[in-house]
Amino acid sequence: MPQIEQGVLFNYFLVLFLLLTYLVHNAGSTFSATLVQDSLRLGIDTLPSYAFRCVNSASGWTLPAQAQAYWAWAKGPCHSLPNPPDSTPALIFSYCLPSFQSSYFSGSLKLGPTGQPRRIRTTPLLRNPRRPSLYYVNLTGINVGRVRVSLPTDYLAFDPNKGSGTIIDSGTVITRFVGPVYNAIRDEFRYQVKGPFFIRGGFDTCFVKTYENLPYENTLIHTAYGGMACLAMAAAPNNVNSALTNFQQQNLRVLFDTVNNRVGIARELCN
Repeated sequence: MPQIEQGVLFNYFLVLFLLLTYLVHNAGSTFSATLVQDSLRLGIDTLPSYAFRCVNSASGWTLPAQAQAYWAWAKGPCHSLPNPPDSTPALIFSYCLPSFQSSYFSGSLKLGPTGQPRRIRTTPLLRNPRRPSLYYVNLTGINVGRVRVSLPTDYLAFDPNKGSGTIIDSGTVITRFVGPVYNAIRDEFRYQVKGPFFIRGGFDTCFVKTYENLPYENTLIHTAYGGMACLAMAAAPNNVNSALTNFQQQNLRVLFDTVNNRVGIARELCN
């Protein structure tokens, strides 16, 4: 569970105003959750009627199976953090997700401008009126090792009229790219690693684990099939955006500055 830093405390009032059980289909997975509305206190500010969801069960391979809570930080009016009276601090936040291999699985969440990294590379946050709650970025290219993958630019392009583009998403586990983009990345990865390759579950590029120089943390996922690892990404379903998700965000500080419409990423040991 991420720890909230910079002296921002939170606690829940005991009275629940809304309880609603519902099903959600998310990038190849389905989960059942209870939607809860309650008052939330952050420091001296109380946020009435704040909505969050508690996951009861999940199926598929892009979501963890155990029950857990989701605290959404979307930009839209639903399932997001409302602005307190002094709205500037609430519009700047960052998180750092620990390695899945960590024995002490606890990252951090920083609210407001205080304590945020000063030296961090940023790129503009883009707004899509068709999907206003999502955080879009302009993905211009992808490297596999030192090789820039040849990709048709129209598959990467941000198009607010069509809703296409690439989002940063911490609520989904496995990064997905639209089909032609994923296929090009996978083919270059296979060319460099050589194989042989196997299909395991939702992953189509699995191999016997002999390449110790490859970074497991953000690139490969271990399987239950002894000694195998898989490329930790997949093709997105039809009509679903490319998404850079939490498996690839391990041990990275991800900063969202919605005051200046930018997002930054920097290396950090998050455990």
